[in-house]
Amino acid sequence: MIVFDKVTKIYPDGTIALEGVSLIIEPKEFVSIVGHSGAGKTTLVKMLLSEEKPSSGKVFYESLNVNHLKKHEIHHFRRKIGTVFQDFKLLPNKTVYENIAFAMEMSGRCDDEICADVPHVLNLVDLTNKSYNFPHELSGGEKQRVAIARAIVNQPDIIVADEPTGNLDPINTNEIIQILKKINDLGTTIILTTHNKGVIDSLGKRVITMEKGKVVRDDKTGKYVL
Repeated sequence: MIVFDKVTKIYPDGTIALEGVSLIIEPKEFVSIVGHSGAGKTTLVKMLLSEEKPSSGKVFYESLNVNHLKKHEIHHFRRKIGTVFQDFKLLPNKTVYENIAFAMEMSGRCDDEICADVPHVLNLVDLTNKSYNFPHELSGGEKQRVAIARAIVNQPDIIVADEPTGNLDPINTNEIIQILKKINDLGTTIILTTHNKGVIDSLGKRVITMEKGKVVRDDKTGKYVL
């Protein structure tokens, strides 16, 4: 369970990024967070990842106060969370297989585990035939599927997908959302931030709407209402 308890974030220049945000995300939920640019979506995600600390309030993952973690504890905690970004963040000099394997190496996984798990996630995202291609040889949709495979290969409890379809056409967007739904069906919590009205309306899942740093709607099976 993820809990945001009256979280406020005020930057040194006086900008209020979050104001009194309280919400609970249950295990295995698929939650979309929507809002215009500057609404606070990315700041909220950064709070969960302990990349930013609240000015006031608390963020919990299960019984753990995320913002009280020491530096050496943050790296271990982040292994519980896989992240997917709009700009893919793939290593250009590594193949698809090597990009995914690298994530496992960084988590201390052994060669036998890498050999067993990388092909499995490549199959899950339908990229087995692209294993030895480099990022520059892939389409945008394929790059994002690699990013998703890399995010899930260490079997995190949560996937945070921050505008993962922002650079994709409608066909690739649909493919990425279907993969995220499949991962959610397998028991992983999904937190999706997006501007894409079509994606939200097609999901039929919980939608949290943010505006000027506040949660203004929280609908169990919502649509994009702004």
